[in-house]
Amino acid sequence: MIAHIRGEVVEKFNNALILDVGGVGYEVMVSAIDYEDASLNKEYKFYTHHVVRENAEELYGFSSLMAKKLFELLISVQGIGPKAGISIMSLAEPEEVRNAIANGDTTFVAKASGVGKKSAERVIVDLRDKVGTPSRYGASEVKTEVAPENDEALDALIALGFPLKEATMALQGIDPKLSTEERIKLALKR
Repeated sequence: MIAHIRGEVVEKFNNALILDVGGVGYEVMVSAIDYEDASLNKEYKFYTHHVVRENAEELYGFSSLMAKKLFELLISVQGIGPKAGISIMSLAEPEEVRNAIANGDTTFVAKASGVGKKSAERVIVDLRDKVGTPSRYGASEVKTEVAPENDEALDALIALGFPLKEATMALQGIDPKLSTEERIKLALKR
């Protein structure tokens, strides 16, 4: 299994990036948000999910470990494959997607290409209890002040084996202005 990949973006097309890693080009499917953020001839690290099928092997890449874990939760839902999962992840930043699921916002999830109302409802029913508490209540289009998708403490807790929900709950109420190490220590004491 390929856990992550670091390399220079040499080509961009159809929400895929080709990363040059030591002279080998890896095609990595990314969300629309990561695609827009990526610039040619710059080095990036993506956490990857490797999908092997009868007729293809695909790498899906995410700029944060939280985004990868959320994608893996999405594709665990019956009827949501990797293409629908990346489509849902393309709707907004990972925290916005997580928050929409936690709030039961089927309309938001159904906006994804290839995801109908029934599939969106299944995503909400299956994942609502697994993604943690909402960071705020209400419409998913409003941006949050904190950017958990870039939260190194959250990524560290997930890397230590905490599920996304427990990692989110452990960091809830801890001042985000503290150092990453301090936030992790406080979260582990809970």
